Amino acid sequence: MATIFLLLAAVMLAGGSNAHLSPTFYSNTCPNVTSIVRQVLEQAVQSDVRIGAKIIRAHFHDCMVQGCDGSLLLDDDAANGIDSEKDEIPNQTIDVDSIVADIKTALENACPGVVSCADILAIGSQIGVSLDGGPTWKVQLGRRDSRTANPAGTTGIPGPFDEFSELQRKFRDVGLDDSTDLVALSGAHTFGRARCGTFRHRLPNDTTLDPTFVDVLRKICPEGGNANVLTNLDLVTPDDFDNNYYTNLQNNRGLLQTDQALFSTNGADTVPIVDRFAGSQSEFFDAFVQSMIKLGNISPLTGSNREIRANCRRIN
Repeated sequence: MATIFLLLAAVMLAGGSNAHLSPTFYSNTCPNVTSIVRQVLEQAVQSDVRIGAKIIRAHFHDCMVQGCDGSLLLDDDAANGIDSEKDEIPNQTIDVDSIVADIKTALENACPGVVSCADILAIGSQIGVSLDGGPTWKVQLGRRDSRTANPAGTTGIPGPFDEFSELQRKFRDVGLDDSTDLVALSGAHTFGRARCGTFRHRLPNDTTLDPTFVDVLRKICPEGGNANVLTNLDLVTPDDFDNNYYTNLQNNRGLLQTDQALFSTNGADTVPIVDRFAGSQSEFFDAFVQSMIKLGNISPLTGSNREIRANCRRIN
């Protein structure tokens, strides 16, 4: 009997991390939360076509470090012992403070003290994807915001220089699978930009790159040039959320080393998944939605745990 009780307790604890998340979490306290966020983003995308890519990148980076708790958004705060995650290399180019503040202001005006900053990133990711032609899904909601940051944990964020095995390990470490989730979530690179410094090292001798693509990239990012120059992750449909990313990989035109590795690593079980998504946008969209829900379920703070920040950049 004691053994059964312990097993039941273990199951409850394992499933408890997202037990209180629900698409209808704000139905009584902030019923217009999605439309409010959408309105802000629809206006923002008029002046910054990259806004959707920026938000989903921030959401991903947030979730990969101690779960989806908004810790990424915290600034340095010596008085409260907070060492920001923003200062670490993977996050130094994260650029969402302004748009998150705009969304937070709109939500506070409508529903003061109700919607968390962690949920703003989750909702914003879904809307940003859909505004650029991607799928929609019911976002699980009810996350609360952390009162701490974890800069050391940013080493768990996949980076553009990671070897394929390391990339897979980082996904497994947070409970995502190293095949379908990896390939589906990498598909977010179908929109957005990357800096020359993230891929220029490939241009001299990377045999997995199409030579004509190398010539194009060398003109954009000449050797010794500005490492911060931006280029499109997908040169064909750069601002559309579609499955062209996977066609690029099949044609050896994946911009980042970690992108092309999904298709060019011999014997990798990611290769047939790339082929499948390249052949069917609907299959990609379906898998992407499921993987985004799994991403958003990584160790959220729920119930009375932690807080709802009034300002996403500092604790209350």
